[in-house]
Amino acid sequence: MGAPLQFARRLMELPAAPVPPGEMIELPGRGGATYVSDNPGPTPDAPVVVLLHALATTGLLTWYPAVGELSKRYRVITLDQRSHGRGITQGTFSLYDCADDVAALLDVLGLEKALIAGYSMGSIVAQRVWRQHRERVTGLVLAASTDRFMTTTTERLFHQATGAAMLGFQRPITNRIADFGARRTAAGLGGDADLYEWALEEMRRTSPLAVGQAVAALGRHHSRPWVSRIDVPTAVVIPTKDRVIPPQRQFDLAARIPGATVHEVAAGHAAVVLQADEFVPVFAQALNTVQARVRA
Repeated sequence: MGAPLQFARRLMELPAAPVPPGEMIELPGRGGATYVSDNPGPTPDAPVVVLLHALATTGLLTWYPAVGELSKRYRVITLDQRSHGRGITQGTFSLYDCADDVAALLDVLGLEKALIAGYSMGSIVAQRVWRQHRERVTGLVLAASTDRFMTTTTERLFHQATGAAMLGFQRPITNRIADFGARRTAAGLGGDADLYEWALEEMRRTSPLAVGQAVAALGRHHSRPWVSRIDVPTAVVIPTKDRVIPPQRQFDLAARIPGATVHEVAAGHAAVVLQADEFVPVFAQALNTVQARVRA
């Protein structure tokens, strides 16, 4: 319980930003519907970016601090990936299915192509979107990413132990974490109580079983044999204080992708939310760099 409780405490530091609206959208042939937030850009022909979220969170819980800034230049789309939040629940979690879901969402929205960006687990799915649907991808932004996991004994033990532990957890544990956060908020620790309650509710939406399946799937991820064939403009955003995915491995990934630009942010693995003030400007710069290369 130590790590989950620590994460709940960190929720008290959520950045103040509006939570964009969204709706459930059916993805034909994919086994259900998912929650989508589609935020228009400054013009009808603004470039489109699909943002893919991190493990055990949701599309908006990962990206809500960034949507407002990115919407100044882009049409910004988030979705809950399967087994997460209000995503598709059919079957077990699969990175391959997550990539196919993104392509299906583009079909439903009438979009031929888009920039695909992801954070942590989302960056792994973004790699697979390129691999499985190259014709739909104009460019990639990979943040807190890697081309493989379980490269050391420590990592193998982490994936095996975390997967087993999460598979054994029951919903009441998740509720206790959320209740802890709610009590902290009610005690008057400052900030926007509605925002905290929304974030805690988003946490509750992903079951420990789903997290265990996702951890196992990530442990099997291995894109090193083909990342060197990525042929779209790509940027790699590296949190240089990341303790989950070693920064050197992220630099190595960037070096394997032809022409990839590197954008460093002095922050940890949860920077996308908990250090959004530092992360969002760097991420926006990376996205703008990719879009400029796309246009060129």
